[in-house]
Amino acid sequence: MPKVLLIEDHDETAQQIAAELAGRGYEVDRAATGIEGLDKARAGRADVMIVDRLLPGIDGLTIIEVARQEQVRTPVLVLSALGAVDDRIRGLRAGGDDYLTKPFAILELIARIEALLRRPGESRDTVLRVGPLEVDLLERTAARGGRPLDLLPREFRLLEYMMRRADQLLTRAMLFEEVWNYKFVPQSNLVDVHMGRLRRKVDPAGQPPMILNIRGEGFMLRAPS
Repeated sequence: MPKVLLIEDHDETAQQIAAELAGRGYEVDRAATGIEGLDKARAGRADVMIVDRLLPGIDGLTIIEVARQEQVRTPVLVLSALGAVDDRIRGLRAGGDDYLTKPFAILELIARIEALLRRPGESRDTVLRVGPLEVDLLERTAARGGRPLDLLPREFRLLEYMMRRADQLLTRAMLFEEVWNYKFVPQSNLVDVHMGRLRRKVDPAGQPPMILNIRGEGFMLRAPS
């Protein structure tokens, strides 16, 4: 039974999330204040955390930052009414793994939690793996099926970002924000050019494609079926 730490001060929101998760077989532990949430986060007993950004006592981003400094690597979904690009970037840079803006659809929250739980927790800091694709973050190397990939620095960063969000649709705006640190979407085919180069390296002829172009939407990294 997956364990979820829910750090949310709004009772109605917390009850809705907890009821939906419990109905799907999750064990939910709730903290209603920042101080209580930090104590429970430090314990590291949860498989995934849902952290509201604005909390009494200690704000959600501080909880995440302190937990990461203390080597707590539990995946975190940040909840916030602040949906501007800068706010989302702050949430991710503080150590959050995903960011969901209020109000949200409860089914989207569930889907994001499921995606976080699918990630290989034992290798979060050093090695990322998606199917035959492997990235060593310490050695700065990448390989598919044991075949080394000669990646430029930006291509490596792009691949790392996609592997951390495997099976998720990544829009061009998201890639500009997180890989290029742009706070706006320029009128440019920069993402498509880099993605084209990366796809030629990751998906050689004769191999099932892993980087998918979702027409009109963005891109997705997926392990071959």
